[in-house]
Amino acid sequence: MTLNQSLDLQSSAELTVSVTTARTARAERANSTQEAILRAAERLYAEHGVFAVSNRQVSEAAGQGNNAAVGYHFGTKTDLVRAIEFKHRGPIERLREKMVADLGPAPDMRDWVACLVRPLTDHLAELGNPSWYARFAAQVMTDPAYHSMIVRDALSSPSLVEVINGIGACLPDLPPDVRAERNIMGRNLLMHSCAERERGLAEGAAVPRASWAGAAAGLIDAIVGLWQAPVTEVP
Repeated sequence: MTLNQSLDLQSSAELTVSVTTARTARAERANSTQEAILRAAERLYAEHGVFAVSNRQVSEAAGQGNNAAVGYHFGTKTDLVRAIEFKHRGPIERLREKMVADLGPAPDMRDWVACLVRPLTDHLAELGNPSWYARFAAQVMTDPAYHSMIVRDALSSPSLVEVINGIGACLPDLPPDVRAERNIMGRNLLMHSCAERERGLAEGAAVPRASWAGAAAGLIDAIVGLWQAPVTEVP
């Protein structure tokens, strides 16, 4: 090999390494920026509601000098809301899948309700204090602009659908309209109770249970009781 060929190969290799390094650095910066935006948006939406918070406020809270950073990295506010939900849905889904897989051969109502409650409370425990996800989810669930989207996305989870069907199978005689009503009640009880506990922990206030595991036990008791409550027929 001639000296010129050797130098050309060395120069090409160095250029490839340089380009790869630059691309890696850019990707890492982009990931860091996106994560900062997700954290800032989740906190602001949790504290003030989605409608009240602008993309510019999110960009500023994320330390981005460019006010268009949210649009550049995520698109619309709806896209950003979905990205926050997706970030948390993965860990919750994995916890639920494991719980469902570990169910015995004849799960009862409490078993199924535990598969509904504990994946969320275990995830919140893993997030530590302060966290904002429960309050974010509660805000989104009460916002007409996002409620249907979040419910639809949640029901794309096979394990969640299996849990809902499992609960229903434990109460075969429950009228369809009562079943739909209690499904909404149970969902609201779960999300808003977790949001209130999360707020109390973040503010250093007294909370009814010492741990998220304890809170889960109380929620399971309450939701099982809700589902099994008598039905009053009104003419």
